[in-house]
Amino acid sequence: MAFNPQQINPNDLNPNIGLGISIPFSNPGIFASTYNTNEAVKNNLINFFLTNPGELPLNPTFGAGLRNYLFEQANENTFSNIESFVNQKIKLYFPMIKVKKLDVLTSPSTPNSIIINLQYYVVNSNINGTVTFNFSI
Repeated sequence: MAFNPQQINPNDLNPNIGLGISIPFSNPGIFASTYNTNEAVKNNLINFFLTNPGELPLNPTFGAGLRNYLFEQANENTFSNIESFVNQKIKLYFPMIKVKKLDVLTSPSTPNSIIINLQYYVVNSNINGTVTFNFSI
């Protein structure tokens, strides 16, 4: 008998419980909350990769520092380094998230840009998502 249970976060069943903060911060005066685990995971990934280590005074080790690649040459070597960097950080800081597909490329219309498209899923859940980062020089 095959048995592969999918875990559902109990907080997803109550739409009145905020699980995190939505990014970008676009609400006037207060932060917009996320109310399901899928959106919370996506916003946590965005926040982690766009934060530089040392940027948060009370948590100086938080952040991946993806912006360090901002002024690198847009070539295959840089793309390979970014792909390895992203995979390493996810394995270390988000062990329940598995990468389905990771594309690092440049746009033909803007050759001095780097686009990172991350497709992921959360182990033992029905959560799938995509995060895209665009860096233009």
